[in-house]
Amino acid sequence: MIVDCCDHSKEVEKVRKTLICDETLYDIAELFKAFADTTRIKIIAVLKEEELCVGAISELINVSQSAVSHQLRALKSAKIVKPRRVGKNIFYSLDDEHIKKIYDMGLEHITKG
Repeated sequence: MIVDCCDHSKEVEKVRKTLICDETLYDIAELFKAFADTTRIKIIAVLKEEELCVGAISELINVSQSAVSHQLRALKSAKIVKPRRVGKNIFYSLDDEHIKKIYDMGLEHITKG
């Protein structure tokens, strides 16, 4: 049996007041799951630089167009990318600046020495 030797009720209550609801935490977890795939990260990396169509993304990351389309659906569902139709063509871009910041922060964390 573990005996707690200190009173931490103030800290617990302080943190309890700041907790986010489970549904929002679930949504945050889903966002990060979308980043948990190398192909999706490659797509985010190229779309960070330029709005592109599936064919251009496919060429840049050396993955089939069907695989890119599949990953774009997942990224769109997670509100990470957004489509823009021009005639028969669809161009994809990152949904907003937050996605760029998340990517940049991850890159900085990994590459910092």
